[in-house]
Amino acid sequence: MREDANLSTRDLRAFLALSHTCNFGQAAAQLSLTQSALSALIARLETQVGARLFERTTRSVSLTAAGEAFTQYATDILRQTQRAIHTVRDITALRHGRVSVAALPSLTAGLVPELFARFHAAHPGVALAVTETLSSGAFEQVREGRVDFALTAANPRHEDLAYEPLTQDHFILLCAPGHPLAADDAAIALAGTLAWPHVSMPPEASVRQYVDRALAEQGLVFSPAFEVHHIATIGALVTQGLGVSALPETAADLIAHRRLHVRPLAAPGIQRPLGLVRRKHPGLSPAAETMRQMILQHYAVPASSRNVFSAETGTATPSDSHSSRRR
Repeated sequence: MREDANLSTRDLRAFLALSHTCNFGQAAAQLSLTQSALSALIARLETQVGARLFERTTRSVSLTAAGEAFTQYATDILRQTQRAIHTVRDITALRHGRVSVAALPSLTAGLVPELFARFHAAHPGVALAVTETLSSGAFEQVREGRVDFALTAANPRHEDLAYEPLTQDHFILLCAPGHPLAADDAAIALAGTLAWPHVSMPPEASVRQYVDRALAEQGLVFSPAFEVHHIATIGALVTQGLGVSALPETAADLIAHRRLHVRPLAAPGIQRPLGLVRRKHPGLSPAAETMRQMILQHYAVPASSRNVFSAETGTATPSDSHSSRRR
């Protein structure tokens, strides 16, 4: 075969039509070509591969040894081409594909499952994956292509990464209903709560970092009585009156069933920005882009009007997670 051979699927289909019929007239009819056009196409193909593929006489057409060998390869190439086309169409139409998301623990236990359920109901053929990670680890996962995008609490400010702000996650103070701080509903300064034991996350967690930073700006050092990794554990410790906790609302939503007393933090408070981080190049797959748009639309709706998707009923109902907290 010539090194610069340029075979098209049209060439291969013509070859296979003639190899199956061994009749120029029948093969030309199948291909909607004239016999002379088919003859010229086969001659050009033989020049491209550098061998005669057919023996021609005035009475018959038959494959040569080279033609016999070429038949299997031509069949495989056309089959693989069709598979590739179908796969691309399926991916574009969201019948197949994969979306992988890295997110903060408070989001993997709250928002992400809700959105995944909604996405899966519309596109059941697309595989979904989620990785629970802190913000610092999320950036490398995005950069290395291990996930399509990440939902984080910080702007990485790197040239190869794009950051899209989603919302501001406001911190609130949680305490047990019988705790002294539960006697009032008014906003309270975080510094004014340090006389009581605090329950918080380790220093590497964004929740802790925002609390540390807010107090450091006032010349104070935050020393919680308990440092735990899971929001559920924070909820259990606070419920038992072992401490109070300053948490962002997305995290507090996960333990709303404990009916803890909630107090807003006095101005300026603490706000944790949440955003979506993705690579600038290459772009997202159709499935990942659809998920991204779903997330952007979720945060474009006021929190009080958002719908929570029910996987059991397939319906959406207005969210009341914030109103369900005991104040």
